[in-house]
Amino acid sequence: MRHLSKDEHFAALIRRVGPPRMDVQRQRSPYEALIRAIAHQQLHGRAAEAILARFSALFPGDSFPAPDAVMATAELALRGCGFSAGKIAAIRDICAKALDGTVPTRRQSHRLSDAALIERLTVIRGVGRWTVEMLLIFTLGRPDVLPVDDFGVREGYRLLHGLGAQPKPKQLAEIGMSWAPHRSLATWYLYRAAEEARRQGPVSRA
Repeated sequence: MRHLSKDEHFAALIRRVGPPRMDVQRQRSPYEALIRAIAHQQLHGRAAEAILARFSALFPGDSFPAPDAVMATAELALRGCGFSAGKIAAIRDICAKALDGTVPTRRQSHRLSDAALIERLTVIRGVGRWTVEMLLIFTLGRPDVLPVDDFGVREGYRLLHGLGAQPKPKQLAEIGMSWAPHRSLATWYLYRAAEEARRQGPVSRA
């Protein structure tokens, strides 16, 4: 927080928001995090969680469905949970990649750099760079990740600095170098800046 507060705009935001509440899911495996990410794609959070609850109910007794069990489950049963055909294909690919070792365990992931994990996991159907960056920040707790393609992050920066347009991803990556090695924390605060503006609503021009 002291490092980010060298920027007066960040300092003011940090004073308003207070200490960070990152909510890192430290008990969650990369496999589970990727399945959950696919479920949440293009859906409201509550709808996605309802689908995931039905999905988990197919496998009673498991804390989270194991990849081999999911692979053995009929597509009709998965469709009944609310997954689209595209999401089922992505989920099956995640399971296959977990079984062949492409998706590392949490322990294995500790030996891999951020860049190595991004390269390794983006070969999976439906998994892009942003999805892996969210996993790095909110599942693995990596401290220095800046998802420059994220609309909320770029919008937060625009609002924080009173700009007329969002910075381009490449530009934000260059700006963000000064936030290293705490770019995940910067990301969290930029999300808060965007949320703050949404709560305040549109500015009247009357």
